[in-house]
Amino acid sequence: MAQRLALRRLLPLTPRTLPPQGLLALRAPPAPHGRAFGTSAGCSSTFNVQDGSDFQDRVVNNPKPVVVDFHAQWCGPCKILGPRLEKMVAKQEGKVLMAKVDIDDHTDLAIEYEVSAVPTVLAMKNGDVVDKFVGIKDEDQLEAFLKKLIGA
Repeated sequence: MAQRLALRRLLPLTPRTLPPQGLLALRAPPAPHGRAFGTSAGCSSTFNVQDGSDFQDRVVNNPKPVVVDFHAQWCGPCKILGPRLEKMVAKQEGKVLMAKVDIDDHTDLAIEYEVSAVPTVLAMKNGDVVDKFVGIKDEDQLEAFLKKLIGA
């Protein structure tokens, strides 16, 4: 009984003061539509490389051209280039894919592809490196790089 009285003093909500839907109306609003995250591989043209065999399957053996972004978490220029490059790849509407390779997690791939600085971006077609750049590029330069890769 004492607990009930204390609760009434702390929470003076009576059925008359509750919203028409009751306590359910007090919960957080649902997330807006279109903000859900998908997990299927076909949803995005950008993916993170998991290991060497994943790189072989999704990059080297891919029939589509693939841009490979060798980056690192601690790299400031990588944090600028990465989103910019993802945006430009997305504009290509599936004509080109983007693989992201963290050099700290996949040192073997960085050594194999002679990455000596980050960010390093490779353009691969039919398993071969056909173009490459190191450092930051602006959107016009990235667009030219991608168009050259897809032959547009």
